Amino acid sequence: MANITIYSSNYCPFCFRAKQLLQHKQADFNEICVDGDHAARQEMTVKSGRHTVPQIWIGERHVGGCDDLFALESAGELDALLASN
Repeated sequence: MANITIYSSNYCPFCFRAKQLLQHKQADFNEICVDGDHAARQEMTVKSGRHTVPQIWIGERHVGGCDDLFALESAGELDALLASN
């Protein structure tokens, strides 16, 4: 199974949906909560070029946010990506 990292917030419905999908896929992930953690949010922004949560990496690939993750699922590409990393 892939090495997955998700930067998230406890107050973000998109983060909740993304984590739900990953859990449904039985994918373990490393969650980094940026709530009140300026350094973690700065790290996420530098790595992704984006300031919104969630930001998701599967292996070395920056997937993007919740909509991007669900787009991979809709295109039938998420399972292969999870399995190949």
